[in-house]
Amino acid sequence: MTNSSNPRVMITGFQPFDQDTINPSWMAVDALPAQIEGANLTKIELPVQWFTTLTVLEQAIEQQQPDILMLVGLAAGRDKISLERVGINLCEASIPDNAGVTLADTPIFPEGPTAYFSTLPYRKMKAALDEAGIPAKYSFTAGAFLCNHVLYGSLHLAATRYPQMKVIFVHVPSIPQMAKEGVPVMELETISKALEICLKTAVTDWKEHH
Repeated sequence: MTNSSNPRVMITGFQPFDQDTINPSWMAVDALPAQIEGANLTKIELPVQWFTTLTVLEQAIEQQQPDILMLVGLAAGRDKISLERVGINLCEASIPDNAGVTLADTPIFPEGPTAYFSTLPYRKMKAALDEAGIPAKYSFTAGAFLCNHVLYGSLHLAATRYPQMKVIFVHVPSIPQMAKEGVPVMELETISKALEICLKTAVTDWKEHH
């Protein structure tokens, strides 16, 4: 719990990767207001680099001690806001990270369980997004690249060191500026609004339980 009536809130996006020069996950996070429902936001742009990313995030968690952690990443090819429900203990991707490293069959935490479930109120978030008319869905795979890396890593840290911290990962579609043929897009303003709605829902839920 915090020392005030408002939770500590942290939200992250990613740097560009895989030949893209922009990443809507960070652009949408950066466009959010500094405060939502009375809670100040700490915004962090994460590198796209195996384990270094998790170290950066862990240092921020240690410093900020968030009650709410919302992680945001790009899922090119998806046409809806995706509320990720599961993080798995695996690093594996066909593309390299921004340091040129490709991993396969590598656990994130060798001592950790196979998977964790997200702990923020995804059903309430989905209902709020539906009410706002923003296309959204539950997802049961965050992949095994850096998005899943930070989801599982954060949930493991919450389970072992930061029990107050509730976590979810939100995947967002591509935006028109990076459109490739046949790839669905969503306006950046809509993505940022969706994240704001999810955060408002999370903060309201936190206040109801504290």
